[in-house]
Amino acid sequence: MSDALNIAIPSPQPWQTHVPDVAIIVPTFKEADNVVPLIEKLRQALDGIAWEVIFVDDDSPDRTIDVLAEVARTDARVRFLQRLGRRGLSSAVIEGILSTSTPYVAVIDADMQHDERLLSKMYAILTRNNVDLVVGSRYTADGGVGSWNKTRHRISRFATMLSRLVTKTELADPMSGFFMLRRSKFDETVRHLSNQGYKILLDIVASSPGKLQVVELPYVFRQREHGESKLDTLVSLEFFTLVLDKFIGRRVPVRLFMFAAVGALGVVVHMGTLGMLLSIGQFPFTLAQAAATLTAMTANFFLNNIFTYRDKRVRGLGAMTRALLSFYAVCSVGALANVGVANTFFASNYSWWLSALAGIIVGLGWNYSATALFTWRTR
Repeated sequence: MSDALNIAIPSPQPWQTHVPDVAIIVPTFKEADNVVPLIEKLRQALDGIAWEVIFVDDDSPDRTIDVLAEVARTDARVRFLQRLGRRGLSSAVIEGILSTSTPYVAVIDADMQHDERLLSKMYAILTRNNVDLVVGSRYTADGGVGSWNKTRHRISRFATMLSRLVTKTELADPMSGFFMLRRSKFDETVRHLSNQGYKILLDIVASSPGKLQVVELPYVFRQREHGESKLDTLVSLEFFTLVLDKFIGRRVPVRLFMFAAVGALGVVVHMGTLGMLLSIGQFPFTLAQAAATLTAMTANFFLNNIFTYRDKRVRGLGAMTRALLSFYAVCSVGALANVGVANTFFASNYSWWLSALAGIIVGLGWNYSATALFTWRTR
């Protein structure tokens, strides 16, 4: 009998007592051609270990979910979550781990660029030693990055160096996406995670309340056989956002910082547009100011949609139009609040710069909060 809830908990039946020892979390997006070969490789690599695999799919437009459903009907070790309206590798991994009760969890990509044969060795190290985390490393001993070009290799090395500024644990490859972890350590860390971007290992290591005991195993990064890489310029931005969050996130939300940075760029767009209209045409100042304001607001909307709210990006002509109109409406109210507060401060004999700063802070706070609620629908 549970004292807290006063609910009778029935004893498990014999067929209910078998719980896997390790769960393999695989985030997917458009990986229909890879999931079946990966499952077969997991069956071979984890022979003799009680395991399950949980695919977390961000509503792939290909047949990824159909393929997973077909396999799951014949193998109870295969499970999947289909996420609607959400994107991002880190958040997918977190949801996948939270959906299982296994004492050990591993993360591996669906494209088979990670060496799944290391999983059994990772499991053995965790279960037989005082170790919290085992990482597949490209930068130790016999590890390597395979056929990467020099540019990608340099970027990875630079990101690795930068990431060490925010980690408590010494790692040769904190950018790795291939690792196995004690579930208890994840539970200690999960509420501190930034939930940003693609580098979930870096987030875990940087967010852990204490120093983790880590072992790194070398492996050579393979070449993708099917599908296309999800890496792009914005993924690099998400990495820098994660690092920034670890520096300032407890004091200033990173999304607010990025929203303010975009707003600063909007000032540049506004002044440039205004100057151009006044210099090349016989536009009255009021008309030129209105056009510059509209141009800056439009630029701010698209920049925020791409960068600040990448994980909640508005897509499609209809949705984009509605979001843009709501952004105009919200920022118009913010502009009125800015002017009103500034005038009130100035009338109370505060200096012009302090009055202007008060107006900017109020306007920024309103615009950030209201656009998050109405334009990008953040709850």
